[in-house]
Amino acid sequence: MDESTAACLFCKIVEKEIPAEIVRESDTALAFRDINPQAPTHVLVVPKEHHPNAAELAAASPALLADVVALAAEVAAEEGIDEAGYRIVFNTGAQAGQTVFHVHAHLLGGRALQWPPG
Repeated sequence: MDESTAACLFCKIVEKEIPAEIVRESDTALAFRDINPQAPTHVLVVPKEHHPNAAELAAASPALLADVVALAAEVAAEEGIDEAGYRIVFNTGAQAGQTVFHVHAHLLGGRALQWPPG
């Protein structure tokens, strides 16, 4: 971990320096339960590489972004929410609600989700 990511909460979870309830892991991404769930299933999926937000990840590594979404789909299937439906949300920027500036997908499901979301 370099200086720029040393203070990143999600980098520390990826490095297993901070405990989390990990539900699935691939070579490139990690999925763990949100500590403040907003739905019966609320899992965060993060790339193991540090990228501040979804736009920067997409520009730097489209394949890694695809890995994050694929891992989210695998978790949805394992959690049994794939047939009823689920939502994958990337908050990009503070005004959108991003509080940890390591890109992460929120996988939400297990109940009816309203639209618009908020």
